[in-house]
Amino acid sequence: MFRNQYDTDVTTWSPAGRLFQVEYAMEAVKQGSAAIGLRSKTHVVLACVNKANSELSSHQKKIFKVDDHIGVAIAGLTADGRVLSRYMRNECINYSYTYESPLPVGRLVVQLADKAQVCTQRSWKRPYGVGLLVGGLDESGAHLYYNCPSGNYFEYQAFAIGSRSQAAKTYLERKFESFMDSSRENLIKDALFALRETLQGEKLTSTICTISVLGVGESFQVLDQETVQKLINEFEVVGEEPPPPAEEGAGEPDAAAAPGAAAGEESTGDQGAAPMDI
Repeated sequence: MFRNQYDTDVTTWSPAGRLFQVEYAMEAVKQGSAAIGLRSKTHVVLACVNKANSELSSHQKKIFKVDDHIGVAIAGLTADGRVLSRYMRNECINYSYTYESPLPVGRLVVQLADKAQVCTQRSWKRPYGVGLLVGGLDESGAHLYYNCPSGNYFEYQAFAIGSRSQAAKTYLERKFESFMDSSRENLIKDALFALRETLQGEKLTSTICTISVLGVGESFQVLDQETVQKLINEFEVVGEEPPPPAEEGAGEPDAAAAPGAAAGEESTGDQGAAPMDI
């Protein structure tokens, strides 16, 4: 994206019908660390990658508790995420005080989307540069929503946002049909596998990820590092997948191949792997 004469104000339309500052805010979400959400009939799991800017600093918190039945995972500007999570807490408290019942997840998501939309229609404001995965449980079951900086919101069975989230989406698209009937442990396992996809070969440990869960009879909670590490070891997420078995008869031509041909194959493999590191 490059600067142009139509991106100086959030209320200025381009001739193509675009609001560039809103698109820039959505780009900020793509640059943030990955966040993943999954849901079944009874549980919702939120997971995120949290990396420190340096070895001397701690990581920024990416998962926030809103109420006993609602939690959020964010990607993008953490400061904006804190402001919006505090707004959501206030809405839950006010609703509970007035009606003496928990706030429905869908109603909270609509209020959050309306708040984000106002920032796309006022010249003295800027869009929130954060995307939120809102997981919750109410009378109608478990829900997972994605709130976009543009003010749009969508309900998902499973979703991933942030940097390198496409790899996690590909994994979730292969597995999502079984999520509705999944148990709590299987949902957490799939969340860990999806997180590993976003790391691109980097070792997954409890120090660089956060897992939270809520469900029927279980209020929202963030799992501690020891529990997450036990789950990683149990599901063998750290271990590398075994290479596919070689076809019969394939070994003889390889053995008879000239050294130059083998070197050419290695260089070809390196070229194919390079784009994955971007």
